[in-house]
Amino acid sequence: MPEGDTIWRTAAALREHVGGRTVLAARPPDLARLEGRVLERAEAAGKHLLLHFTGGLVLHSHLRMRGAWHLYRPGEGWRRPCRQARAVLDFGPWVVVCFAAPVVELVADVRARVGHLGPDICAPEFPLEAVVARARALGPRPIGEVMLDQRVCSGIGNVYRCEVLWELGLNPWRSSAELSDEQLGDVFTLARTWMRANLRGGAMPRRFAGGRPAAVHGRGGRPCPRCGGPVQVRRLGEHARLVYHCPTCQA
Repeated sequence: MPEGDTIWRTAAALREHVGGRTVLAARPPDLARLEGRVLERAEAAGKHLLLHFTGGLVLHSHLRMRGAWHLYRPGEGWRRPCRQARAVLDFGPWVVVCFAAPVVELVADVRARVGHLGPDICAPEFPLEAVVARARALGPRPIGEVMLDQRVCSGIGNVYRCEVLWELGLNPWRSSAELSDEQLGDVFTLARTWMRANLRGGAMPRRFAGGRPAAVHGRGGRPCPRCGGPVQVRRLGEHARLVYHCPTCQA
């Protein structure tokens, strides 16, 4: 499940390998307008990846749950089926392939796609007070919902939501109105600390406090590392995303 740190690493890899290079061929046909254009920059905006080309065209993608960008040498075998390819860009020494992303589109004005987003959790500068103010502006809502609202802060996904709330001992259903500004700030600060620590490297595992593996995410029914009780799984929010939590540690 790609989250903000994954998109930042993807953008960095694309800048390193194909930044400043010209697209020699592009498919499917609706991407042919990129042929002959130079990749000026690749950047992350929360969970969105933006590839800026000469002439003002931007290739906007959102990977959702199963999408991924891969880099290959010409003739190298792909690690996913060809039928999953949503975009194939041939830069000569490298072929860039986007697999299984539900959103891959050419746009001239990217603001319509990312203008609603809150501050990026992985950005070098992070206005914590503004993020807390955005969270307050939503009104009372479960903190587990607030964390995934990309209008408040962009880039946090379900893995970090579950792990941060477990680390801080906060129940995902606890109302944001019951938390102080300092507590709200702690939630986003911890998520930022962990995600920024994961910006370097390729397909590295996510690292949490002390380099530990996930404590609750994906561990439904298994013992909580802190109290030994069973980790529970419930759905939360408008999109009914699964939340892994310890009902004892996060009472």
